[in-house]
Amino acid sequence: MTLKVTGVVRHYPGNPEPTLKELSFDLPEGTLTALLGKSGAGKSTLLRCVMGLEPFEKGTIEIDGVVIRGTTESTAAERHLALARARERLGLVFQNFELFPHLSVIDNCTLALIKVKRQPEAAAKAKAREVLVQLGLEHRIDVWPEQLSGGQKQRVAIARALCMEPRVLLYDEPTSALDPSLKAEVLQTLQRVDATGVTQVVVTHDIFLAKGMEYVCVLDHGQVIEAGPPAQVLGAPSHESTRELLKHWQ
Repeated sequence: MTLKVTGVVRHYPGNPEPTLKELSFDLPEGTLTALLGKSGAGKSTLLRCVMGLEPFEKGTIEIDGVVIRGTTESTAAERHLALARARERLGLVFQNFELFPHLSVIDNCTLALIKVKRQPEAAAKAKAREVLVQLGLEHRIDVWPEQLSGGQKQRVAIARALCMEPRVLLYDEPTSALDPSLKAEVLQTLQRVDATGVTQVVVTHDIFLAKGMEYVCVLDHGQVIEAGPPAQVLGAPSHESTRELLKHWQ
């Protein structure tokens, strides 16, 4: 399994109940998965815990063989080491792209390769060019972010993450900052990335996007209540909370 979450508990001080309640799921390598749920279900908290942006108290998160344990079940030094190793295997695509406006498309994609992975500039540019062509951006390589459409900015943000060769790529609401007409373009991009074998996890409220994925997990009150192919989970949901969620979206 590329991403496996087991019994994760995240309890914010002052809250009567945990936000994540022994949450568990596992995803095979290369799966394109949607994480669905009402606001407050725990989707964003789970994303931050996987990325190591905030701690969790109990359980484990395993990323491509690297195991991160809860704060009550490991030392700070153990967590620091595991998080450093896990982040080498993770990529995150932000909701609002977060491209550097003073850098061209290709320079946005090579910056981390040169500064973090310490690759020579020529090798970094060759890698970035390969990924940008793969995502259909061969004619936009040398332009500035302000010259791109919203959908193109999204693809550049994905390309930048892919250049670091992550094993797991996380997305935070990838269509929320885009015109609704661009939803199909985003889905097509995710499916292109899917062909590379990278495991993708997409936090979304977008039912159109979720229907085009291979797997769907529905969260409710900090737990996975339903998981499976979209035809099963969205077409014939077994849980009442899922049915209520779908009614709200329709």
